[in-house]
Amino acid sequence: MTSRRRTVAKATSSSAAVEEKTPLDASESATSVRKWPQIVSLSGILIIPYAYLLLIHFNIDAQLKRSILINAALSLAAFLLTVKLIPVASRYVIRRNLFGFDINKRGTPQGLIKVPESLGIVIGIVFLLVAILFQHFNFTADSLWLVEYNAALASICFMILLGFVDDVLDVPWRVKLVLPSFAALPLLMAYAGHTTIVIPKPLVSYVGLEVLDLGWIYRLYMGLLAVFCTNSINIHAGINGLEVGQTVVIAAAILIHNIMQIGASIDNPEYQQAHAFSIYLVQPFLATSLALLSFNWYPSSVFVGDTYTYFAGMTMAVVGILGHFSETLLIFFAPQVLNFLLSLPQLAGIIPCPRHRLPRFDPQTGLLTGTNDGTLVNFTLRIFGRMSEQSLCIVLLGLQPQKLPCMGGLLHAVSVSCSGGSSLAGTNEIATPPTKGLWLVASLLLSVTTMHSKRPVVGEFCLEPCLCLLVSSILQQESVEVFLSMTK
Repeated sequence: MTSRRRTVAKATSSSAAVEEKTPLDASESATSVRKWPQIVSLSGILIIPYAYLLLIHFNIDAQLKRSILINAALSLAAFLLTVKLIPVASRYVIRRNLFGFDINKRGTPQGLIKVPESLGIVIGIVFLLVAILFQHFNFTADSLWLVEYNAALASICFMILLGFVDDVLDVPWRVKLVLPSFAALPLLMAYAGHTTIVIPKPLVSYVGLEVLDLGWIYRLYMGLLAVFCTNSINIHAGINGLEVGQTVVIAAAILIHNIMQIGASIDNPEYQQAHAFSIYLVQPFLATSLALLSFNWYPSSVFVGDTYTYFAGMTMAVVGILGHFSETLLIFFAPQVLNFLLSLPQLAGIIPCPRHRLPRFDPQTGLLTGTNDGTLVNFTLRIFGRMSEQSLCIVLLGLQPQKLPCMGGLLHAVSVSCSGGSSLAGTNEIATPPTKGLWLVASLLLSVTTMHSKRPVVGEFCLEPCLCLLVSSILQQESVEVFLSMTK
């Protein structure tokens, strides 16, 4: 669900088409150039911790490392190819009248620009191309992982197709809930992993078992997980950059989680291969998503459409299931779970549900105001107050980490050191140095306490907040201060 109004109206004259095409092209060119420094910096920040763990910190098997690096090289090629293809595809979808108008800019000149729709199809095609080519370098004809790998690609391909059909035919949302179930069938049929769960130690004495085999119930859980992941990305949307931004943060966290698990399980080759399998799919997914983010970040020059949100959700569900960390994946989706719970009364029909559950835009100030609709976007605005669309997106990306105290402290430390008293976005208030100093000390103490209270086994969860603090501080310093000032 994107912040657009779909239209199929045809141009009445060539002159009208030229008049509307000119501002679109000008907007696309300007936004792409302006966003490149941010995207390049963000890419480096996301890759550096992962590259350090892969190349330096852990002693990973040479053959496994070689496969990961080959996949990374193909992912880089996918990034460059995506950047080249998106402008070309944008012109084609505009010709076919597959475009929309940005609702969150209604009443401004930007709200009159035709924005190309459903550009997620480009990302999906490039991803599948790279994933298929990678089989030549890594898998043999008798490889045990080849069946599951192709089953994963089949599920992802099926979901891309269904997402594009939804963009073109505008499928009712009740049908959307069922679509991932069909796309997940190849994945569930090929799954050959465990169906057991570890019972928490306090409950072992009551259950009488340390490990419980759920059998078909676990497969049902995996199918429901695929349905949730695809739809949770789709409903946690509506502002420029949010759909792609949240998937980029989650994908980076998944990469770091996988490489840490590989490094910590040197004596378990099968476990290593499961997490390497996840890396083989997440690296090209992250690369193509970063390319799309360079066009979709505020102000957006393309809309990703349901094609991308379904593709992204299914990809992360696939890597979580076949990588054997589906339980951990739900932790990475904590904000999406909260958004789903907030949306449940409207999705169930208990409360009237409008077509677009978006904030209210004020063209005079350029700020968004939260409505009573049950979404995390509106809920955030109701708590923190009005803010610009870009600031709101960064606040929501800042909420993506699950260790909020750790994220808040580190994020504030960076914002204080970098911003030096800049004014708050959407207000004229300026934070005073003493207040900032107190916040810095308290937040850092809280961050250190949170980080060092964790056992090494689950220490990887502390890295995701670091990713988000760097994402937020790079893209916009002032929105970090907005987030923190509202929580005083």
